[in-house]
Amino acid sequence: MKNASLVDLWKEGRTRFTKLLDAIQESDLPKKNGASPNSAGFLIRHIAEVELLFSKNVFGLGEVKIVAKTLIAGKDTGEWTNLDELREIVAYAGEMLEKAILIQENWDDIIETKEFGRKSRSEALGRISTHTAYHAGQLALILKYGR
Repeated sequence: MKNASLVDLWKEGRTRFTKLLDAIQESDLPKKNGASPNSAGFLIRHIAEVELLFSKNVFGLGEVKIVAKTLIAGKDTGEWTNLDELREIVAYAGEMLEKAILIQENWDDIIETKEFGRKSRSEALGRISTHTAYHAGQLALILKYGR
């Protein structure tokens, strides 16, 4: 499969996330679903940060600039309430991950990280795609039922 086809596959999967962002309001960002510890704003920021970390650390795109605040804090601090800023980082993450996918030369090469062990690049692409979709599902539930 060519890299452009993999970008198409990844982008289609990512629409589970990006379509939610089209409808979200700033007033939705502090909402949580029941006793869940994570707000909508936290999840949006977290998704973007992890996509950027994959772009840089897994797929080797050195130009990526990222401070993984959600991972550093380890919990929702309530600070992710600016919708414009969140949309900016999500757009940046999308651009960087697309670029990272396009530059890959060998999808069978093995990457090793402390977070998920040894994976081929193709398995890592599956991992980041499902990570985004997983948290997009949580976000959808917050937007539907959260307070």
